[in-house]
Amino acid sequence: MDRLADLGEEAIQRIGNAPGGDRVLAAMAGTRDRLDDLQKRVRGLEELDKRVASIERRLDKLEGKGKTASTTTRKSSSPSTTPKSSGSSSS
Repeated sequence: MDRLADLGEEAIQRIGNAPGGDRVLAAMAGTRDRLDDLQKRVRGLEELDKRVASIERRLDKLEGKGKTASTTTRKSSSPSTTPKSSGSSSS
């Protein structure tokens, strides 16, 4: 593992020393930051999905078992629209 880590560090140093390498390294760092932000957002969506599922179960109990198909349809469409709206409002 140490040898692999040393080779990786050496490769990064070579990229940094190459013409335009600083831009490549900056882009890599920016990508890492964006990926971290995306992971945080996805974790938040997972929590929202759990809350929605819980609310839907409660609603099913209140309304009866006959409406589970419509709530399942809403559940599957809600997470895909939520990231788009939350992403544009927080940016």
